[in-house]
Amino acid sequence: MLTPPYTGRVVSTDWKTDLRQRGYRLTPQRQLVLEAVDALEHATPDDILCEVRRTASGVNISTVYRTLELLEELGLVSHAHLGHGAPTYHLADRHHHIHLVCRDCADVIEADLSTVAEFTEKLRADFGFETDMKHFAIFGRCATCAAARTPADGASDGAAAGVVDRASDGTAGRTADAGANTPAKGAPVKS
Repeated sequence: MLTPPYTGRVVSTDWKTDLRQRGYRLTPQRQLVLEAVDALEHATPDDILCEVRRTASGVNISTVYRTLELLEELGLVSHAHLGHGAPTYHLADRHHHIHLVCRDCADVIEADLSTVAEFTEKLRADFGFETDMKHFAIFGRCATCAAARTPADGASDGAAAGVVDRASDGTAGRTADAGANTPAKGAPVKS
């Protein structure tokens, strides 16, 4: 059995209690994964593994995945998809929040659920849809990156979203993300 050295962090008795009440022990691996999630805040399983290996080099990625899966089932951690890669994990006992992800610098801003309360209420009223906002991420540009962008950068919000550019002569150009052989919407197609 793996017994890591003292990490200098105090183990939350809530973690021990939560696990014991559900018939589980706070094993050294679970403790290390919880501590890594707590320290890193929004971390992928690979990030968590790197943090855990600073203390216990014998832990492998499958142990991290299994532990995260169990801890999420028990309500101790939660995940969100903040991009195209692996999900990121954070402690579930923190306040519920949505994630604002900057596409330029990859910074993640936690916004209180009250920010989207009107939106979620409208979804409930109009569609009878109950939202699970703890897995929700909104992509855009943080204030710093938005302020740093200028029209001379060549990519306005519209161009980045695939909106049709207009050439200087007023004819339709190609979309920002279209392939070389794909005409812009509304542009004449040669046959």
